[in-house]
Amino acid sequence: MSAAAPVRYPDIDYDWRPSSYWAPPADALHVVLRNVKGTRRRQMIRDYWNAGRFQELEDALLQDELTVTQRESLGRIHPTFMGGEYLPRTRRGEVTLVRVDLKSANADVIEVRAASAGKRIRYRVVDEYNTRFPTRPRSSARPLTLGQLVDLVDHASPAYDFGESLGLCYTASNYECGGCTLDDLEDFTSVSSDIYPELSTHYHRVQEEWFEARRRELVELGQEVRHES
Repeated sequence: MSAAAPVRYPDIDYDWRPSSYWAPPADALHVVLRNVKGTRRRQMIRDYWNAGRFQELEDALLQDELTVTQRESLGRIHPTFMGGEYLPRTRRGEVTLVRVDLKSANADVIEVRAASAGKRIRYRVVDEYNTRFPTRPRSSARPLTLGQLVDLVDHASPAYDFGESLGLCYTASNYECGGCTLDDLEDFTSVSSDIYPELSTHYHRVQEEWFEARRRELVELGQEVRHES
């Protein structure tokens, strides 16, 4: 089966591109979060920041990456505290463009990263299991437009030839295996970017349309659809 046509929404500016991936973040919170690996730590930092209690956090929780001892200590609290903590080390000058967070047992994370390479920008897609993701383009002369980044994320899915975007393939595979209901998977995959604000809006809509299509299929098959608002 050939890959699906790119999805585009008329109210999203897919031609927008940042002037640089290395410009100073828009606010101080993004400076702190820029390369913090752990999902739970990132959320904790946001929560404390928004509550005006940022100064109460221990310095260790603010590190980009934890030591082995620190990871093991957090892991003993709950496996989800390991989410993102085993991502590959960020290379010098490398920044995270996209973060795909999964509500799996270990809160797995996939990232799209960019690094300066002479006059070009090189891209790679990484996870915590040394998975080899297809990456296209592998480099560019200037930052990608939002549309180009969406294409990169979509093509990075191992199931793209079957029409599965990286923003959907893990949700879809869990559903197709039969072990999860649609309600179980409602927020299973989260796609975000600190540099491309509209990226999360794009994938939220893509996911909404996928869920609605699956629910229509169940109705057509005469199966009850349980949806909690």
